[in-house]
Amino acid sequence: MQDNSFPHRGRGQAFSSGRLAAGHGRGGRPSDDWDGMGGGGGRLTRGRKFGADELQLMLLALLKERPGHGYEFIKELQAQSNGFYSPSPGMVYPALTYLEELGYVTVEAHGNRKLYHLAEPGRLYLDANRERAELLFAGLKHAARKMAWVKQAWNNESDPEALEATGWLPEFVEARRAMKAALLRRTDATPEEQRRITVILKRATCEILGEEASPADQA
Repeated sequence: MQDNSFPHRGRGQAFSSGRLAAGHGRGGRPSDDWDGMGGGGGRLTRGRKFGADELQLMLLALLKERPGHGYEFIKELQAQSNGFYSPSPGMVYPALTYLEELGYVTVEAHGNRKLYHLAEPGRLYLDANRERAELLFAGLKHAARKMAWVKQAWNNESDPEALEATGWLPEFVEARRAMKAALLRRTDATPEEQRRITVILKRATCEILGEEASPADQA
């Protein structure tokens, strides 16, 4: 299997000064903490952080959209997470420097600042890790909506404008909560029951994504 992880210094260690409000599993996939909707499951918490390679991957994705300065990337990550994730300059600039050392980005003098561009090796790496990058940014968007949803619930807002801020219908939130609760109640399921639940979950996943389930998943 090809290893598409960054060969960065201190691999596997998170930048300690970040303020990421969610956990991540191996390979940059959001863990159960990304659900964040209660019901006995994980919640978004401020103690979790992005790993160094995850931040580097997000920076490459931002650079694919356009060249930019380090502070612009900080602002963009803040905006996409509704202020929930705010990497410090002490996180972002060393990450950009390392990407330059790898040859994944190039740097252009722009007055007294540096303008970063995505280089071809960086583009190839990003293409090889496209799904992983998409999941990371999906997590940021979820954090942003979670922030708006909590604010809405705290203020007891039910008007259309408040709903539009989150995009989450009450029945959508309740359905997710009920699913998490149902899985929690089956935590001690027998192997046979686990197989039955697996088929249900795979089929539901395909339906949610608008994909056709394989014959094995339909059984």
